[in-house]
Amino acid sequence: MTDSPLPIVRLRPKAEARAIRHGFPWVYADELVTDRRTSKIAPGAFAVLEDAERRPLGLVTVNVQSKIIARMMDRDPGAAIDRGWLCARIARAAALRDRLYDAPFYRLVHAEADGLPGVVIDRFGDAAVIQPNAAWAEAMIGDLAAALAEVTGVTRIVKNGTGRSRGLEGLAEETAVLSGGLEAPVPVPMNGATYMADLLGGQKTGLFYDQRPNHAFAQRLAKGARVLDVFAHVGGFSLAALAGGADAALAVDSSAPALALAEEGARAAGVAGRFATRQGDAFAVMEALAAEGQSFDLVVCDPPAFAPSKPALEAGLRAYERVARLAAPLVAPGGYLGLCSCSHAADLTQFRNASARGIGRGGRRGQLLHTGYAGPDHPMLPQLAESGYLKALFFRLDG
Repeated sequence: MTDSPLPIVRLRPKAEARAIRHGFPWVYADELVTDRRTSKIAPGAFAVLEDAERRPLGLVTVNVQSKIIARMMDRDPGAAIDRGWLCARIARAAALRDRLYDAPFYRLVHAEADGLPGVVIDRFGDAAVIQPNAAWAEAMIGDLAAALAEVTGVTRIVKNGTGRSRGLEGLAEETAVLSGGLEAPVPVPMNGATYMADLLGGQKTGLFYDQRPNHAFAQRLAKGARVLDVFAHVGGFSLAALAGGADAALAVDSSAPALALAEEGARAAGVAGRFATRQGDAFAVMEALAAEGQSFDLVVCDPPAFAPSKPALEAGLRAYERVARLAAPLVAPGGYLGLCSCSHAADLTQFRNASARGIGRGGRRGQLLHTGYAGPDHPMLPQLAESGYLKALFFRLDG
């Protein structure tokens, strides 16, 4: 038994307590005894988790409205989750990023992998965006923001409460400025390029830091090249390619505001003369480019998550195959094709096979040169496959 003022929740006898002891951070709804006392625990409140033999496993946050009914907060069942605890976790995360990066532009907190379940924090110089994707973080957003400011010194903080994961937690969508003012996009230096991040109205937190090492690899292929960047968002691969010496780059996206930010980034970096955009459905634009007889030395496709969950896997893999099938004919002989997936439900082997099928159906053959992942500011929790979601494959196609 545990001597604690907190409620106690208990695993069912068939639940895998050993996995949790070895670092798995989640308890699913069908693994927990859900009696009337458990059902009365407020979403985001804390409890002591015990195994079926009543041995304590740690301190968890509980949300009976979620399929992930409990998330491990601290292995010490007597821990106090307060502002000091938050400061310690954020400081530990910041120490890693300060060692990795020369400037404060990175993912500062990557949820479970940084010991803050369901919390994403991206830093943009003196500004930061918090995504509280778990009920406990929503309840403690004020303390989270205060701890973030105390540890890092950021003066402008945005809460981005949008996205699929909040819905799964029973949380409403809401974006708000918690401190400071944010009237304009924030310039972000990365891989020699300048990106404009809209912290209030952009996708996710405004910029995808996870692709940084894959942008850098694409740069190595881009010198003197004609580049096509499909699903470009704010110009991720195209602006990096231009910074790496590409002759010209075309960015394709369905979002006019995202492409406007890409153009602003190109101007800020002095490469606007070599940069063009084309708004439209990516699949339709690739078909149109093929009909126009266009070809490029480097084509990179970085689509949204086509398989965000297991039920969407088969349709998602077909979509990735279609991307590869349409992109491959646009690559000049001996040119390069980069294909990306941010779907954790599609593992690397499944994504690689779908990509290879698509390249073949597009009438091409390729060598797989490089497999990339998210940068080290997106650490993986080895016990949680979902934390390693990003895959990038670079092929050299037949010439």
